[in-house]
Amino acid sequence: MDGRLSAPRLALSRIGLGGSAFGNLYRATSDEDSAAAVNAAWDVGVRYFDTAPHYGLGLSERRMGALLADRPRSEWILSTKVGRLLEPAPEHADRLDDDFAVPAAHRRVWDFSRDGVLRSLEASLERLDLDRIDVVYLHDPDDHWEQASTDAVDTLVELRDQGVIGAIGAGMNQSAMLAEFVRRCDVDVVMLAGRYTLLDRSAETDLLPLARERGVAVVAAGVYNSGLLSRAHVDAASRFDYRTTPDHLLRRATRLAEICRTHGVTLPDAAVQFPLRHPAVASVVIGARDRQQVEQGIERASVPIPEGLWDEIDAWRSDEDLAPEENSFDD
Repeated sequence: MDGRLSAPRLALSRIGLGGSAFGNLYRATSDEDSAAAVNAAWDVGVRYFDTAPHYGLGLSERRMGALLADRPRSEWILSTKVGRLLEPAPEHADRLDDDFAVPAAHRRVWDFSRDGVLRSLEASLERLDLDRIDVVYLHDPDDHWEQASTDAVDTLVELRDQGVIGAIGAGMNQSAMLAEFVRRCDVDVVMLAGRYTLLDRSAETDLLPLARERGVAVVAAGVYNSGLLSRAHVDAASRFDYRTTPDHLLRRATRLAEICRTHGVTLPDAAVQFPLRHPAVASVVIGARDRQQVEQGIERASVPIPEGLWDEIDAWRSDEDLAPEENSFDD
């Protein structure tokens, strides 16, 4: 975990810890489990930590900031995100948020304006108890390209020049718009979720070659595609990109798991390590809820994988007999 890959204005540890579970994603996570997760990650050399206001309506940021507070500030990198302002909604405080097990006492408001970015960062700095943030991503600007690529980016560039933040970029579940950010904007890093995995390599055709050419670091997230690639034996109930998995993707994942087993590794081992083989990918962020999940993720990242595994997967993917629908990710 000590090796680092560099890009302009930042250096990231090979594995990063994602903080969505620290915001009680789908179910409650205790303060003790969150602390154990950060401690376990730190002990094996993880120095990159990711969070966002969206995760638990600020809970993830508060926890992450508190858990990193006693560690040497120069030794770790933290990223958070802008684009969703948290506005008070006391009338909903008696119910739970949709995806996070926290009281819905705030509501998310899309805002990529200059004022929205500044307000979001001010609130994040307060929750994190920091005076600067290492990396700031535009969070899921899919439907807000015009404002995000102008007002928001210009504001982040200004803050970067002032030293309030270190590096800037965007985080999305698609590669095409991230490629446009790299092509048109002065970004340092992008976070790509689910589009460069064992099952979906769509970023190979647009984002990754461009990022490498421009010297922009790529952080790969969602390497399990929401769970489908997270088990040695594929579970038919597993989700793909937060939805029910189509049958043809279940078949493809099952075949990948079989190939992995013939080489003495598991499907999740290969899923974690696959993105790191590309020279544009600087780090893989793995979400974890507790110490056990961190240790499991680190073990997967460290398992020796024979080159023959990647060769066999590539040969299987290029098989001309693969039916066209087998390559579809849209249904």
